[in-house]
Amino acid sequence: MRDTRESRLLLVLLVAVAFALITVDIRGGEDSPVDGARQAAATVFGPVERGVATAVDPIGNAIGAVRDSGETHDAVKALERENQELKQRLGSDDRNRSRVRELDGMLKKAGAGQYGIKGAEVIAIGAAQGFSWTVTIDAGSNDGIKRDMTVLNAEGLVGRITTVGPDTSTVLLANDPDFTVGTRMEKTNELGFATGQGDRPLSVQFLNGKAKVKPGDRLVTFGSRAAKPFVPGVPVGEVVRVDPSGGDLTRTVYVRPYVGFTKLDIVGVVVQAPRTDPRDTVLPNKPRPAPTVTVTVTPKPPNENGENNGQNNAQNNGNGTGVGNGNGNANPDGAANNANPDGQ
Repeated sequence: MRDTRESRLLLVLLVAVAFALITVDIRGGEDSPVDGARQAAATVFGPVERGVATAVDPIGNAIGAVRDSGETHDAVKALERENQELKQRLGSDDRNRSRVRELDGMLKKAGAGQYGIKGAEVIAIGAAQGFSWTVTIDAGSNDGIKRDMTVLNAEGLVGRITTVGPDTSTVLLANDPDFTVGTRMEKTNELGFATGQGDRPLSVQFLNGKAKVKPGDRLVTFGSRAAKPFVPGVPVGEVVRVDPSGGDLTRTVYVRPYVGFTKLDIVGVVVQAPRTDPRDTVLPNKPRPAPTVTVTVTPKPPNENGENNGQNNAQNNGNGTGVGNGNGNANPDGAANNANPDGQ
């Protein structure tokens, strides 16, 4: 349509009519005279609006998802952080449970031997003195620690105190080559001296070169004068090998220590010696051997109907030429009765 004076007048008229209808509709409220026309229009155009909305909604949802993706990403990150923190706490709890078990075992050892101990934690390895197998613990003179005190843990003998500071001390481990401790064998009371050999078993020489020693025998500390540097009865280790004397007066016995020197954590320093020698009471209980299962087999008696045809053929067939079928009974003459043609 061309832009003429008539078309402009028509447009102005339509706009004026629209405003007039809007004004009448607003003033009429619920009784508006154009309400019927509005409902008719909704009836006609409603399905079209729903179709358009159905087509447009997925796009709107996608836009909303893109808009909220930042918040979702942040929530996932927060959950990942919480999970990581939970795993760390669980790991810490596992470690704490392990340390509690170790502490409990050490306290039981101390109770069995009547040792008065001061608990400590290993905080460093090595020392300025140049020892090859030493650790530093977080207890010193302020805690009543003195030089030449015995150190043990839940497994047995750890070492002895060599240097003491106000808050820390140095422990010479029992597997150090410069470490020597007097030992006593379980039950037989044979005495000897155990020397450290680093990551190898301890080397033990008994005073009695003819002492009966075998793998599996166990040793404890013999003790020192005034219980320094060693208190008696602390488990040392178990014999794993005995070398022949080879002309020497004494034999060399190799003992696997109870303590794992590469994984020390909680230790106890014996600050009060027992009143009496605990002897072998601190040693761990030996595992009981598993019971031996005995199977008795009862032989089955031979079948009364002569099913064992191997023996019947050899005994009942007098001429040795027939092969019995196992269904006949033998007579005194050695010939099978009721034999079929196969048994002739």
